[in-house]
Amino acid sequence: MSLKRFTAQGFRCLDSIEFEPDAEYTLIHGANASGKTSLLEALAYLGRGKSFRGAPPANLIQHGQQEFVLFGQVERGGRPINVGVRNSRAGLEVKVDGDKSGGVAALAGALPLQVIDPDVHNLVSGGPDERRRFLDWLAFHVEPDYLGLWRRFRRALKQRNAALKSAGRPESVVAWDKEFCDLGARVDAVRSQVVEAALETLQAQGSALLRANIDFRYTSGWSRDRTLREALQDHFERDCVLGTTQVGPHRADLRLIYDERQARRFVSRGQQKLLASAMILAATERVQTVLQQPLLLLLDDPAAELDRESLRRLMTQVAGLGSQVIATSVERDESLFPAAPRVFHVEQGDLRVSADT
Repeated sequence: MSLKRFTAQGFRCLDSIEFEPDAEYTLIHGANASGKTSLLEALAYLGRGKSFRGAPPANLIQHGQQEFVLFGQVERGGRPINVGVRNSRAGLEVKVDGDKSGGVAALAGALPLQVIDPDVHNLVSGGPDERRRFLDWLAFHVEPDYLGLWRRFRRALKQRNAALKSAGRPESVVAWDKEFCDLGARVDAVRSQVVEAALETLQAQGSALLRANIDFRYTSGWSRDRTLREALQDHFERDCVLGTTQVGPHRADLRLIYDERQARRFVSRGQQKLLASAMILAATERVQTVLQQPLLLLLDDPAAELDRESLRRLMTQVAGLGSQVIATSVERDESLFPAAPRVFHVEQGDLRVSADT
């Protein structure tokens, strides 16, 4: 997979830009607040249908405009695929090769990507939701049936929680238990298998970046000495009091162990960034192996929070993946960044080929 061409109109400070990234490595440099992160955000939006910075669509539309439009031409298996996104007050419109029916999942399938940005440390220091999304991204790309399974489980969870909140008869809650348990056990099994298959790569990437023993332990969201049905029964009264289901895959987590300590409690911000980056790189490597094609990897100011040696190790691991990399930097420093075949300079939302390329 390779992104061959990208255009953006009306996205944040990007009035109208078009560029053709290199198939291997592209560097975009410029001063702070020049539009570098907005460009990466637009690229990521094309593959995710949402902002990696958590911004609502209304905040992404350029002031004075009614919508933003993103377009990319992706080459996959020697075949071009056209991917487009339009977002306005009327909502999100997605097209993949002219087909509007696939939604955000079609974007993710057409342009699989990962992002390492200055907030990536939240994957380590943040709550379990961040790590569950990480697991679900990995499962989505390596297990073709996972998305449908996850959606059915979320629907069963929503219905069970609605029954709990209604304070009706216990039978109305228990009626959802079988479907919840059947689907929950299958979601858990896929996640567990995904972690097991990626564990060696996760450990290797973590060790390469942190020069220490790294381990990852998947927890299912309920005690392993109980079945999910037994765990539901044990927590039934508490569920009724709180109005939500307290055990299940929606409570799963990936515990990160750094030198036999729980990483989110003991490591510095820079170490958290390296550990989170190791997770992103390992997931990217695993998906590339399964799909047998490179992914798009976006690096937003990778130097942030890192000393020169840590940044060197990170960029060495990135280069070894064989992904299509688009990175941003304040400075064009070839001692820290690979000699990029294609270099652009951005200023006030205007993107141009760098003068010394």
